Amino acid sequence: MKKLILTLIVCLFFAGMASAQVLPSFAFGLKGGVNLTNFPSSGPFQNSNQAGYIGGIWARFGALGFNFQPEAYVTGKDVNVSYNNNNQTVTTKAHLTSLDVPLLFGGKVGALGLGGRFYTGPLVSFAINKDNSFSDAAGEAARLDFKDQNYAWVVGAGIDIRALSVDLRYEAGLNKIAYGPEENSHTRINLFNLTLAYRLFSL
Repeated sequence: MKKLILTLIVCLFFAGMASAQVLPSFAFGLKGGVNLTNFPSSGPFQNSNQAGYIGGIWARFGALGFNFQPEAYVTGKDVNVSYNNNNQTVTTKAHLTSLDVPLLFGGKVGALGLGGRFYTGPLVSFAINKDNSFSDAAGEAARLDFKDQNYAWVVGAGIDIRALSVDLRYEAGLNKIAYGPEENSHTRINLFNLTLAYRLFSL
């Protein structure tokens, strides 16, 4: 009887260690959601933010209570840029499609399929499509000069409910983007996103 009790205690101990991610773990899945792009207004330019989309894959490596989570997803970022041209308000509709690759580091608390996560890390964004729709009156002045490669820093938190995860993040743009010619006012891409992820498998 004592041996049985001792065996149960040892099994529960190691199960608790695994749940707390003391033992190495790996997970992989899909994710999708919505974002709100924030281009702070600068100089004569006034920006209005629009909702966009996000979709891709993620992986998570965990041990000793910490996580490393690389991801790759396609993001659609939208913004309307307005400025005054000869007493006439001109609006440019800008859309950027990019492949975003964040490398996130953080921790997790919880067990038995339910837990919370917090994380931070760098993100590199590769432009896939840079579309600016503007009128003749706007010319090049209000065109957002998206770079082929942009950088951001991510902070966020998430909740895991078995195979599902909900994440809320803020991406702070690190490099500046010009309106039209390089000498014009600059802004940065800041982004809020809310995603739902599904774990396909884990080890």
